[in-house]
Amino acid sequence: MKRFLRLEWLAAAAGLGLLAYLLFIAPFAGVADNGDFLRVMLTGGLDYGIPDEAYEDRFFGFAHQFFAYDHFFRGFYFSTQIILVAVARLLGYLFNSSMFDIRVLGAFYSLLLLAATYLLVRHNKYKSLITGAVLGLALLFVFFDIGYTAYFNSLFGEPVSLVFLLLTLAFGLRLVNEEKPSRAVLWLYFISVLFLTCSKIQNAPVGILFAAIGLQFAGLQTQFSWRRLVFWLSGAMVVISVVMYIAAPKDFKDINLYQTVFFGILKDSPDVNGDLKALGLPEHLSVLADTNYFQSGTAIKQDDPSLRGDFYDRVSHSDVLFFYLKHPGRLIDKMEYAANNSMSIRPYYLGTYLKESGKPAGSLAMGYSGWSQFKNQHMPNSLLFIALFYLAYYSVGLVEYVRSSQKAVRLRIQLLMAVGLVGMVGFMVPILGDGLADLGKHLFLFNVCFDMMIIVSAVWLAHLIYRFTSGKSRL
Repeated sequence: MKRFLRLEWLAAAAGLGLLAYLLFIAPFAGVADNGDFLRVMLTGGLDYGIPDEAYEDRFFGFAHQFFAYDHFFRGFYFSTQIILVAVARLLGYLFNSSMFDIRVLGAFYSLLLLAATYLLVRHNKYKSLITGAVLGLALLFVFFDIGYTAYFNSLFGEPVSLVFLLLTLAFGLRLVNEEKPSRAVLWLYFISVLFLTCSKIQNAPVGILFAAIGLQFAGLQTQFSWRRLVFWLSGAMVVISVVMYIAAPKDFKDINLYQTVFFGILKDSPDVNGDLKALGLPEHLSVLADTNYFQSGTAIKQDDPSLRGDFYDRVSHSDVLFFYLKHPGRLIDKMEYAANNSMSIRPYYLGTYLKESGKPAGSLAMGYSGWSQFKNQHMPNSLLFIALFYLAYYSVGLVEYVRSSQKAVRLRIQLLMAVGLVGMVGFMVPILGDGLADLGKHLFLFNVCFDMMIIVSAVWLAHLIYRFTSGKSRL
């Protein structure tokens, strides 16, 4: 019985209670479709639950609980999210063969979040009740917030990024904290990295970062077979990350390029024609400045055949990168714009309630939203604040790294610093790869990493206080 009174079990039990209430007992809370669900449904064997539903009911204003079953692979969207959706779909069919209840998928994500919470607390409480309690409470307050968990009852890919980033960190920290790490945990670490990396094309660089950290695990054991496995898994992850980007569908790349140039570089540009010339593009495309790919009524339709030769085949994301390298002031302006939208965990323009609830379109569930509301309303949303926080985080990390001579401690610090690098990827990729459209949602991975860095900082302070009050001055 005592084992269930340990902090990790208490944290998991409290998390279970929160998720049960927020997602399954309280009035249904999900996230309304903004048009992204279709690509998941076409591949994952689902369809809209109401075929002739009005546009204003289907999109933006209301969430949906039930979806119709359909054939798999009516389209093809490459993402590890499809695996989770397909498994949930098959399980859902066992309970209700007429309609798919999205809460089955929500339960799936919930179990993964609970597993990550349990593992993070169990392997990082450092034999300190205070440290473990701060970690558990912080995880529950931050990542169980309705701003994060409402996504579970939807077909958005954001929950995959959330749960598998936390699981990657949990399995990685378990590896470095064990005297003799197991191959099973090593596999689970790389499987988590795989699901995180391949959930979205924008996450492709993340696999390379965590593969580089994974290489460090080779020194955890002396056996040749262990090191060989580490090298193979790390190498495979790098290859998968590269292939993930290269093999992206042409349509996706076209959309991202359009957004990056016309709703990124050319948005609010002081010299549209000059920017087009710098990119090697014809000046007549200036009529598309400040437009996005999904906008109607543009002077030139986004899929007009003339754009193939005038735009899509003449520019690439490397051209965008070189443009910003030559115009660093413009990049900083875009980063400041992104920072202004960086502290919103949830998309406030997408409703969370069902239409049957009687709530007005676009209404948001606000129960257990303390963290998301605090971030959105009170956290400084400036590039300076983010830069200063990163500077403080990495300064402390480097000091602790230099102070310690233990391999396990240094590896743990590298993992925690990698979270910050992933956050940088999550911040920069939307700017360089998808323009400024819907930035609040596209910065989701950055928010997860930033919040994890805040939790790490809080736990570090708690552990520092514990060590000093217990007479142990060194960490």
